[in-house]
Amino acid sequence: MAMLRLDKLLADEGVASRKDLREMIRAGRVTVDGAVERPLDGERVGYRRFHYYMMDKPVGVVTATEDKRQQTVLDLLPPDLKRMGLFPVGRLDKDTSGLLLLTDDGEFAHRVISPKSCVKKRYYAEVEGEADEQDALAFSRGILLRDGTQCLPAELTLLGGGKCAVTVMEGKYHQVRRMLASRGKPVLALRRVSIGGLRLPDDLGAGGVRELTEEDLCTLFKA
Repeated sequence: MAMLRLDKLLADEGVASRKDLREMIRAGRVTVDGAVERPLDGERVGYRRFHYYMMDKPVGVVTATEDKRQQTVLDLLPPDLKRMGLFPVGRLDKDTSGLLLLTDDGEFAHRVISPKSCVKKRYYAEVEGEADEQDALAFSRGILLRDGTQCLPAELTLLGGGKCAVTVMEGKYHQVRRMLASRGKPVLALRRVSIGGLRLPDDLGAGGVRELTEEDLCTLFKA
């Protein structure tokens, strides 16, 4: 069995930086009691190999791990989560808000993003004009974008009042915006509300973050 350094294990849990943890270990402030629970200054820490979170991404924040000029989604995290090495699962563009997943599990991220997994992503859009049945039919057949990019069949639900819902199973660059624009319906506002069976809670709040439960992870792939 591969061995894992205690300072790395605790750093992965966001307890403190590895440098600070090494000092704490040398000072005798960390003890090990059993294979799973790690007490630290009286606080018990359960080790998990991977971590999964949801965020309500606000407009104006870029989906990236770092950016020298703009605020990123990782900049919104509390210090303990910043130390975990989380990264965004897919992308929401700067002007799009809503459900964004964060993890340190590359295999999980690939499964969510890959069209082969058939994980649906649902968005609410406000557009110029009014989407109609012909637009919905075009979406169901698969939109061909102006640059020649072919999109998989998608679902366009008409909500009236210049609003609609779009459900896709892939994540091409600015895909939903470009699909609607190709039908003469430029997007004024766009928000992702669900991934698979996992919906964004109404009470999370812009920039809010919550850890996913095992039930959440199962729900995500159920739909």
